Amino acid sequence: MSKTVNIHEAKTHLSRIVDEVAAGAEIIIAKAGKPVARLVPLAAAPSRKKLGLLKGRLKVPDDFNAPLPEDAIADFEGR
Repeated sequence: MSKTVNIHEAKTHLSRIVDEVAAGAEIIIAKAGKPVARLVPLAAAPSRKKLGLLKGRLKVPDDFNAPLPEDAIADFEGR
């Protein structure tokens, strides 16, 4: 749910409004009763992936890229 505030209120209470937005609220700023801007929380930055976490724990079979047997293909195709 969003809350609408006028520009004067937004300038007067900016810190409080930013705290509300940081907590997940959406604030609409209006000028002369007409919405002109929307404040929304920033999406969390994606965490960096660490490569090699499963090194030594998985084994890729030698025939990994080999064609599938005909019966397996038939199962996938619903035959």
